[in-house]
Amino acid sequence: MNKSLSVIVPCFNEEEVINETYKRLKSVLSNLELSTEIIFINDGSTDQTEQILTELAKKDKSIKIISFSRNFGHQKAVTAGLNNCKSDMAVIIDADLQDPPEVIPEMITTMVDSNAQVVYCVRKSRKGEGFFKKFSAKMFYRLLNFFSEVRLPVDTGDFRLVDRSIIREFNQMHEKGKYIRGLVSWIGFKQVPFYYEREARFAGETKYPFSKMLKLATTSLLYFSTKPLKLASALGFFSVAFSLILGVWSILGKLLGYTHANSGWTSLFVLIIFFGGVQLLTIGIVGSYIGNLFDEIKNRPEYIIDNKVNFESKEDDKPE
Repeated sequence: MNKSLSVIVPCFNEEEVINETYKRLKSVLSNLELSTEIIFINDGSTDQTEQILTELAKKDKSIKIISFSRNFGHQKAVTAGLNNCKSDMAVIIDADLQDPPEVIPEMITTMVDSNAQVVYCVRKSRKGEGFFKKFSAKMFYRLLNFFSEVRLPVDTGDFRLVDRSIIREFNQMHEKGKYIRGLVSWIGFKQVPFYYEREARFAGETKYPFSKMLKLATTSLLYFSTKPLKLASALGFFSVAFSLILGVWSILGKLLGYTHANSGWTSLFVLIIFFGGVQLLTIGIVGSYIGNLFDEIKNRPEYIIDNKVNFESKEDDKPE
């Protein structure tokens, strides 16, 4: 098979695992009949990650390093990897070894046999994760599919194999708030699942605490659906309709004598809180969309590169 493969590995403070990640990736790639490279994206690490990668790159020229000027986030790191990838295919995989590199050959076989452009990995199990993490992830994917206009595979992450046609289309998308697994689904072409067992983290701590998970969930909802705006409109319509009905009921009650003017303060108090909450929720949803528009209008770069290692020429600095 006369093709090339890049493995894109975003890294943030992974000094405890990065040597093992390289070792296992290299073991897998050395057995492939492909031209291979590993692109590590150092996402503003503050530990020894960059130094370790630099030493590895001195010994192995198939290792390429992109170092950011600061921490820009996981999705930006993956974006930089795809922007700078020149191979026919690319695997996106995290450095923590929860997604085992050993399944990469099977993913390639699945792509070839299926004549597909994307092989997305579906987790059959999630070892080393608590009940809340598993439950929240499960509910998130279902909720996102409910709101999204594009059907997204459930129980998947960014771990996937994509071919050149997907990389080419992805690199034409310049929106700032990327949700990569959603964008890959939006691009289309033939996409097939690959089922695997997700391992526990090899070492270190998760770089995706609840706050970052919530931010990613919010980004995915706002960038892939206008249904929250429609929901806000529906709540507003319901509020108006309910208030009109309540108003008519109150007036008729006063005229017909089945209500008393001095009673009902508890229900009035509850209604004020309810409708106030509806208004604040609606304003919040609209404000989130406006905030995203504000970020896009500023047109700042998605990331800033501080240094690149083992890239051959200035042309490698230019995404497609």
